[in-house]
Amino acid sequence: MPSLSRDEVAHVAMLARIQLSDAELDKLAGQLEQIVGFVGQVNDIAADDIPPMSHPLPLTNVTRPDEVRPSLTQQEALSGAPASDLGRFEVPRILDED
Repeated sequence: MPSLSRDEVAHVAMLARIQLSDAELDKLAGQLEQIVGFVGQVNDIAADDIPPMSHPLPLTNVTRPDEVRPSLTQQEALSGAPASDLGRFEVPRILDED
C-alpha cells in the first residue's frame, strides 16, 4: 500500500482550508495512513455474499401518509414577511449570477 506523503496531507489540508503546522502535518500523515490501512482491511474482509448496507442495524423509515390537511393560505404565509413579490418571499441576493 502506498504511504501518504506530507505533501499530500498538506494538499488535502489546503483544500479543506485548514492551516496546519509542520509538526501537525507529520503527525496527521501517519494517522491518515493508518486510517487508509484500516479501510483496506475492511475491504479485504468484505464478503461477496453480504449485500452493502448503509447501517449495521435494520432500520425502517417512519413516514406518514401524504394527505391534504388544512394549512396557511398564501396570503397568511406572506403576511409576516418583511418583503414579498409575485406571491413569494423576497430575500436579499447573496450570490451573483454569472
